[in-house]
Amino acid sequence: MRNHTAPQTHAADAETFRQTFERITANVERVIRGKPDAVGLSLLCLLCDGHLLIEDVPGVGKTSLAKSLAASIDAPFGRIQFTPDVLPSDVIGVNVWDERERTFEFRPGALFSSIVLVDEINRASPKTQAALLEAMQERQVTTDRTTRPLGRPFMVIATQNPIEHEGTYPLPESQLDRFLMRISVGYPDADSAVEVLDLHDGTTELTLEPVAAAGEILAMTRTVTEVHVAPVLRRYIVAVADASRRRGTITLGISPRATLDLQRVAQARALAAGRNYVVPDDVKAVAEPVLGHRIRLSPDAQLQGLTPQTALRDVFDAVAVPTAAG
Repeated sequence: MRNHTAPQTHAADAETFRQTFERITANVERVIRGKPDAVGLSLLCLLCDGHLLIEDVPGVGKTSLAKSLAASIDAPFGRIQFTPDVLPSDVIGVNVWDERERTFEFRPGALFSSIVLVDEINRASPKTQAALLEAMQERQVTTDRTTRPLGRPFMVIATQNPIEHEGTYPLPESQLDRFLMRISVGYPDADSAVEVLDLHDGTTELTLEPVAAAGEILAMTRTVTEVHVAPVLRRYIVAVADASRRRGTITLGISPRATLDLQRVAQARALAAGRNYVVPDDVKAVAEPVLGHRIRLSPDAQLQGLTPQTALRDVFDAVAVPTAAG
């Protein structure tokens, strides 16, 4: 049973979390202009010990967002460009014979970093995509019957282009479910676009410096699980999941693992706002990025033009929001 006898301590932790959160997002926004939601959700994903899928059209800053977040954390960064000829050993690592030592030496792949950017994840073969599964779920990799743990923090940020399908391999359900969130960046507004042009005028190159240590990120991740979630809010999350499974337009509803993820991200969002407790708005605000890629619509619903996002909104509209008295 969680101990809530020291609310002042929890409030202080929430304020420290908020300040560090704002420091990191402000640093990322020096490069990613006019996209506070995308930047904030990316950081929430990291602080929830999750993985992020950024899905959007080319040229809107998917890779820049991932690199800027990584640059803001004083932790190892790895990057790999997925193409059809990339092999699992390129991702995980490979044992190489050392002639001098007369033994095999393990040469780690890109996964042996704290933040790993996987560019265009759907361009690699399913076999190579599957090489990420063990690392994303269990924070370890296995080669030649030897299991090696990965460091912490550990986060995979994958990008993909949703409108180009030639030569791509769509991610299966099991792989999509490994991503805590799926977000898009979108086009900037006019003012932000002008700022981007000023920033990249060819005369200077902006280089971000780390503003948080890996230890701070780990401490913030531990704090997330201590945020109070009232029983009525837990029942609200379960009711939403149950409603999604009963809805005729949805053939694959919200899973128990998805409800756990939704609660955890809502806890992190509460901390980012300086609170040590979750409110219904926290749950609703993160529902689409956490759940949108985990539900599947019926063929009739797709023909009618319904999207997972609109289906989720319908589900939330159908479930009563808990009140303080309730």
